[in-house]
Formats: sequence, C-alpha cells, structure tokens
Amino acid sequence: MTDRPAGNAAPAERPFDGVVCFGGGDWWYHNRGHFDFQMMKRLADHAPVLYVNSIGVRMPSIGEGGMFFRRVARKLKSISKGFTRIDDRWGVSSPFVVPGRTGMALTGKLLPTQVKLAARKLGIHRPLVWVVTPTAADAAVTMLDRGAAGLVYQRTDRHEDFPGADRSELIRCHHLLAERADVTLYCSRALMEAEAGGESDRVLYVDHGVDFARFAQAGRAADADPQNTAPADVRDIPRPRVGFIGGIDAHTFDPPLFLDVAQRLSHVRFFLVGGCSLPEDWCRLDNVTLLGRKPYDEVADYMAAADVLIMPWNMSDWIKACNPVKLKEYLAAGRPIVSTWFDELSHYDGFVDVAADARTFADAITRAIEQPSDPERRRRRVEDQTWEAKADLVLRRLADLGIFSRKSTPKHASITAEDAAA
Repeated sequence: MTDRPAGNAAPAERPFDGVVCFGGGDWWYHNRGHFDFQMMKRLADHAPVLYVNSIGVRMPSIGEGGMFFRRVARKLKSISKGFTRIDDRWGVSSPFVVPGRTGMALTGKLLPTQVKLAARKLGIHRPLVWVVTPTAADAAVTMLDRGAAGLVYQRTDRHEDFPGADRSELIRCHHLLAERADVTLYCSRALMEAEAGGESDRVLYVDHGVDFARFAQAGRAADADPQNTAPADVRDIPRPRVGFIGGIDAHTFDPPLFLDVAQRLSHVRFFLVGGCSLPEDWCRLDNVTLLGRKPYDEVADYMAAADVLIMPWNMSDWIKACNPVKLKEYLAAGRPIVSTWFDELSHYDGFVDVAADARTFADAITRAIEQPSDPERRRRRVEDQTWEAKADLVLRRLADLGIFSRKSTPKHASITAEDAAA
C-alpha cells in the first residue's frame, strides 16, 4: 500500500526518478493534443517519461468491416516497434497485450515486467505511475506494491460507457484505481461530483489545458490574412466555412445531426479534419469536405481557417462526462463556436452557442457567420489555461502528498525556468 500520513503527520517523502504513463492513445497514430500527451510533455521537464501506448478497453469486432482490419494492422505495427527512445527524456513502449477479459488477466501479469524493462532503458527505477486506460489497473497496482513512488489516476473519460467495452470489468478497474491512487484527476466537474463528491486531498479537478500561444497565433495570423494563411487543402474551399476538428466516431460525433445541419445550410461549406471510424459512405453531401487526419502541429491552422467551429456531439453518457480538449483550442483560435450541450459548457456561458437540434444548430451557425463577434474576447477566456499551468497544479498537489521529482524539492515541485533549462 502507499504511505498515507495519519492525522496531521507530514507525509512520507516519496521521490520519483521518472514517470510511467499508461496512456489513452497511441504515440504513433493518435492526435498528440490529448490530455495525457500534453501533460507528459510538461512532466518530461522534471523526469524521464515512458509513455506506454494504450492497451485498449475493448476487443475489436470483425463486424466493423474494414475498420476492424485497419485497427488490427495499426496495433500490430505499433507493437512491432517495441520500445523506442524519442529523445533523452522520452521513450515510447508498445507492449504485447492480449485483448478480452481472459487476455487482460494474462496481460496484467506480464505487463509490469515489460514496462519495467522499458523504463530501465530511460534510467527509471522508482517511477510515478500515471494511468489513463483503466485496463492497466492491475499492472499499475502491481508496480505500486513493488515500490513505485506513487499513482495518479486520470479519470478524464467514462471508459465503461465506450461502445463494445466490458462494462463490469472496466468498473472493477475504475474502483481499484480510485482506491489505490494517491490522487484522481477529473476534468469534468459533474463526473467528479457524481463519483467523488467534490475535491479532497485525493481528488483534484484539472481540466484540459491549451497550447495558447500556438492557437492564438494561428487565429491572429488568419484574422490579418485569411486567404494566405489557410492550409493548402482548405484555401480553395469557398467561404463561409464551418470546421470540425476531431475524431469522427459514432460514440461522440452525431452523424444524423451533422448531415441535417449541412443540408439545411447548402450555401455553407463544411470541412472535417480527423480520423473517421464511420462507414466510408456516411457523407455524400457536395458542401462537405473530409480532409482526414492531420498532424497536431497543423491543427491550429485548420481551426483558424474556419469562420465557425462546431461540436455536433451525440447525447451519450460518454459525452455527458466529457470536457473536450478542442473547446479551449477553438476559443484560443478565436472563432465562434456552436455545440450541442455537455455539462462543462455551463462554465462558458456567453462563449459558446448551444443548440438542441438541427434547426437551432443551423440557426446558430448562420448568426455567427452574419454577426461575427470579438475573437480577442474568446482568447482572453483561456489565455491563462495553459498546459504548463495544469501540470504545475498536479505537481503541487503531489508535492503536498510527499511525492516529487528527485530534481525538485517538495516545496518546489512545480515547473520552473531553471528546471526547463536543465
């Protein structure tokens, strides 16, 4: 068990010499704007980071057709890379895992050893363990019992509501992590209140950050020269342009809503940027352009090229507990936003137009096009919400619990210029 102080006693000091992150994505093909990628990038200023590519939350189904084979091929390609050192502070591991409940029981026993060997290549012997994918729970707890400095559970999604997932197994993993974690991070206030009753010394609200300088710069450049700053594959799309940037997946994106909106606004051109798991013929509208997945470094330019940015979410339990990264990126880019409702939007009143159906969604887009508002007002709303600030918040909470990087002291465990230059 982890060391927890009794009464008012000072917490036992537990320095770590690296971070092992059981991530929610795959370094080799997922958008690197996600919470775990961005937080690890900042923590790497303090200690080496081993990013363990997602071990998955469900068994792929052959009923997915072509997507099934693409998922399997993608995962096998990732596993074939094994451990890869990106630089002297960052490594990526793609461990061998077996999907399914029986397979994950085996994986839970083999995974700690695989991760330990990869971590040693980065000089990590006593890691801070960070878990995003709940199916890593057994491996993470094993590492904690074997001497890891601490455990952080990133509860940024309700994984048990993912379509096709083993709900009961994921709930078991969630409870195990919540019980053993030194701190559980929530980015949805509603989910935190429902599960933990609010913040405590072991529960912390940390919503997504934003690479503010990058997205604001792209937006301002497009404000000054909208034609020449747009990416080449957007430049010839007539205005007005409405953009969506993100995964086009049935458990988040609402295809019928989007298609209805696009049909109502036949004079508007829509472009979608992101990987798509929907059937290949899901959208055949002439005023919609699907641009596919783009590198994270180019995402800001695509957002800035739109006149309006949208989030046409479905009303699933997954969405109700979400707080999408793109919300703050959209705001930093300075573009008007139209979205369906999710609970975190209650904290952005006046900054996002919320629509309940296709008619109100289309009407909101039309208003935003005809009556554009101040982009700098939107940017000011998120200019202090940087990923550096979010990482600093987590490090300070860990330091309060006695968990800190060997490079830092318990009182100075936040990111500093001196640390970053070291």
